Amino acid sequence: MAALERRKDSVVFERGFDAHIMAIDGTWRRACIMTAASESGARLTIVKSVEGLNLTEFFLLLSKTGLAYRRCVLAWINGDQMQVDFLLPGRKKIRPPQLSKDGPVQ
Repeated sequence: MAALERRKDSVVFERGFDAHIMAIDGTWRRACIMTAASESGARLTIVKSVEGLNLTEFFLLLSKTGLAYRRCVLAWINGDQMQVDFLLPGRKKIRPPQLSKDGPVQ
């Protein structure tokens, strides 16, 4: 996915939007600030460390009660900045490419 700033359909929030990320099974939850969003993903600033957490697939909670959420996969992380891609309903989990010494496995 292209960087959110380059996408015409993205919205950049001047002050950010308070949100949380949470494990699919509910075992962990972290506060974050959504700084940009598009139909296909979001840019987040993480408030506390996510070191050691399984970020393969998780929820982005957009309301305090958890009733508004998106299912996500990690696109990239750099320090406290994170880019997530949204999983669409009915779409299977995105699997990272399998690598061999010669490159991606076909």
